[in-house]
Amino acid sequence: MNVQDKVIAILADQALLDVSDVTLDDTIDSLGIDSMGLVETIFAIEEAFDITVPFNANAPADSGFDVTSVRAIIAAVQGLVKEQV
Repeated sequence: MNVQDKVIAILADQALLDVSDVTLDDTIDSLGIDSMGLVETIFAIEEAFDITVPFNANAPADSGFDVTSVRAIIAAVQGLVKEQV
């Protein structure tokens, strides 16, 4: 399973949706994930990829981890995974 598929699976699980219902253009809001759900999603991503996500729940826009869309989250995770190598 590649990064994209794994991130989509995590988001779908958090949103209680089928993986096929999650598109790259979806936002956290359009998936129905609230702020607490977003924090849980970040934890799941960190665990799944063994990375540390630079995310501040109190100031998500200032955290350096783009959560504006599924596509942005995947790109951010891919960047963090590459840094690990």
